[in-house]
Amino acid sequence: MSQSINIPKVDDFLQELATIQQTGSKRIALLGSRHVPITHQKLIEIMSYALVLEGNRLITSGATGTNLAAIRGAMRADPSLLTVILPQGLDRQPRESREQLEQVMHLVENPDNDTMALGEASAVCNQEIISRCQQLICFAFHDSATLLKTCQDAEDQRKIVTLFYFD
Repeated sequence: MSQSINIPKVDDFLQELATIQQTGSKRIALLGSRHVPITHQKLIEIMSYALVLEGNRLITSGATGTNLAAIRGAMRADPSLLTVILPQGLDRQPRESREQLEQVMHLVENPDNDTMALGEASAVCNQEIISRCQQLICFAFHDSATLLKTCQDAEDQRKIVTLFYFD
């Protein structure tokens, strides 16, 4: 019986090490659940604020909860370093986040996905987000299937992934 062992390539390891040690700005994706306690949202907002203050470009989506907290923090630090990629058109976003989203300088809408279920559109959107980043920070629950799949996909693409669980 042969056993398959997945050994990372030396080039992949060196690339990850270089990204970790990089002192300049990075493209960091920050994604997470919509259902987040207010105290956690405040921490996420502070973290995104600090990341952008350090000169990093922040990429997120437009949902309430984690992503809206990330948007608020980045907007306070430097709106020009924030990119928000929506899973669908702006008019399909929750009313409570639309006002904030309308102020985002680099807003990418995906109205072609308006006919998809939100979960499906979010999965497509998350793929676009991780294709643009060097590192992914994700806040999820253990049953957040779409987010956990996004983290796995990012790892498969040799991105640095930091996953925080709410539960």
